[in-house]
Amino acid sequence: KCSDAIIDGEIVVLADSGVSSFALLQQDLSAKRTNRFLYYVFDLMRLDGKDLRREPLVERKQALQDLLGEQADNAAVRFSDHFAEPGKIMLEHACRMGLEGVVSKRADAPYRSGRGPTWVKSKCTARQEFVIGGYLPSDKTGRGLRSLLVGYFEDGSLHYAGRVGTGFSTKGANDLKKRLDALKADASPFDAAVPKGKGLVWVKPELVGEVEFRSWTSDRIIRHASFQGLREDKPAEEVVQEKPKAATGKPATGQPATGKSPAK
Repeated sequence: KCSDAIIDGEIVVLADSGVSSFALLQQDLSAKRTNRFLYYVFDLMRLDGKDLRREPLVERKQALQDLLGEQADNAAVRFSDHFAEPGKIMLEHACRMGLEGVVSKRADAPYRSGRGPTWVKSKCTARQEFVIGGYLPSDKTGRGLRSLLVGYFEDGSLHYAGRVGTGFSTKGANDLKKRLDALKADASPFDAAVPKGKGLVWVKPELVGEVEFRSWTSDRIIRHASFQGLREDKPAEEVVQEKPKAATGKPATGQPATGKSPAK
């Protein structure tokens, strides 16, 4: 249908519920398994030699939908549809469906790579990347990890954000422990003292994990945290504390958020 095209989108793996799962995506990537991959596409930057980045978002999406044409139910490449509804309403629906949240975008915005003021991701639960600075080994046979010690960078130093003790499968915990053991360090990478534990192991702050949690405490410690998987695409030094942004009541072009941040 075209001589060339540059398309923006995101690869996901769906759980049995039909909701994308970052944990399942990480499992498939680790296993070098691709048969469950789906590519949800939501923007078109170039088509047949023409640069579309200055065109309004809604026009780029229409061109993308026209390019894809009628799609089969089991298509590996899928158009990410949108709704011109207030962001707050869309977020409420998304949360009831068990989605991570929604991305609200200005319908008339040109394409800009990276984060910017023309789109906002609103989440149903708190979720962000953290740097792993240590771990507590499990005292149970066959389970490598009891919990991770995680943090984020602030003014060039790694600030402790708490422990993550759930979300691991047995195999996932053992595989992660092997990677962490290759990064063992003699001293804590955190900028202040942290709660000790039996067998505490410090590691170089190089691995980044995606963590879902309930909330932040007043002293900036995460509560009820669950490990979702490693973020191989995120450099550790770029991990900072994310400031939550609430969805507004203003109409926008919204799309359901998937298991990770939109591709850039």
